[in-house]
Amino acid sequence: MTSKLEQLKAMTTVVADTGDLDAIAQWKPEDATTNPSLLLKAAASEAYRPMLNEAVVAARKQGGSDAEQLTYATDMLAVLAGKEILGLIPGVVSTEVDARLSFDTGATLTRARRLVELYDHLGMDTSRVLIKIASTWEGIRAAEQLEKEGIRCNLTLLFSFIQAAACADAGAFLVSPFVGRILDWHLAATGRDAFPAEEDPGVQSVSRIYNYYKANGFETVVMGASFRNTGEIEMLAGCDRLTISPALLQELDADAGSLPRQLSPEDAKSSDRPGNIDERLFRWESNEDAMATEKLADGIRRFTNDQIELENRVRRLSQAA
Repeated sequence: MTSKLEQLKAMTTVVADTGDLDAIAQWKPEDATTNPSLLLKAAASEAYRPMLNEAVVAARKQGGSDAEQLTYATDMLAVLAGKEILGLIPGVVSTEVDARLSFDTGATLTRARRLVELYDHLGMDTSRVLIKIASTWEGIRAAEQLEKEGIRCNLTLLFSFIQAAACADAGAFLVSPFVGRILDWHLAATGRDAFPAEEDPGVQSVSRIYNYYKANGFETVVMGASFRNTGEIEMLAGCDRLTISPALLQELDADAGSLPRQLSPEDAKSSDRPGNIDERLFRWESNEDAMATEKLADGIRRFTNDQIELENRVRRLSQAA
C-alpha cells in the first residue's frame, strides 16, 4: 500500500503551506502558498539572506520616501521568494497583498499589479503566480477586476459560505477556506477538546463550498487550508487542492493506511442555490456569522502584525548595510 500522501496526490493537488525552500524541495508539491507569517519565519533562515539583501538594494534604486522603499522592499522579497519557489515546483505560487489594504479596493489593485510587474521584470511567467487577497467585500471586488485583466487570484482568509459564494460570483480563480481556524473558534465556543473528523466544522464548511461550486458549475478552485490534523485532510480527500504544512505532510507520508475519496464533482449535491449577492447581503450575512466575522478580523490582524515585523527586519538590515 502506498502512503496516504501518495494516495492523496492521486485525487487532489497537494500544495506546500510553507516558505521553507528546503521543505518545498523535499516534499515536491505541485504548488506552494506564502503569506507574511510564513515569509517572516522563512526570512530568519540563511537561505533568505541573499534575497533580503537584493530586496533592500532594489528598493534603494527605486527611490522614494523611507516608507515607500520599505513597502517596495517587502514586496520584492515576497517576489524573490516566489521566484525561488517556482524553480522548485511545476505549478503556481501564491503571493499575498499587504493585509493592511484589505478594506481598500484601489490600493489592493495597485499593489497586486506591482507584484505581477515585479515577477515580470524578473523574467518569470506571471501565469504561474496567484495574487492572494483577503476575502473582504473590497478584496473580492479587487479580485474581480484583476481576473478581468488576466491576473489570477487566491481569495484567502475565507471562513463563511457567503464569502465563498461572492468569490465565485466575482470569477475568482481560487479560494482558500481556513479549516483549522474555523475549528479553533468552535472548540473555544463550545469548550470541547476535539470534534470527530467527520463533524469538524471546518471540514463541513469546505465540503459545503466544494459541493456548491461543483453542483452549480462554478469554475473557482477550492483549496482547503490551515489544517490542525491529518483527520481534517483525510475528510477532504478529493478536494481540488489542499495546502498542507510540512509537519502534516510528514504524517501523511508515514501512514500506509487506506485513504478513500470523500469529495468528487460527479457526486456533488447542494441545497444552496446561486443568487444575487450585493454588498448589503454580503455584509448582513457576514455580520450574522460570529465565527467568520471574528476569524476574518483576527486573520487580518495576525497577517498585519507579521507584515510589520517583516518590515522591521528589512529596516534593520537596511540600516546596518
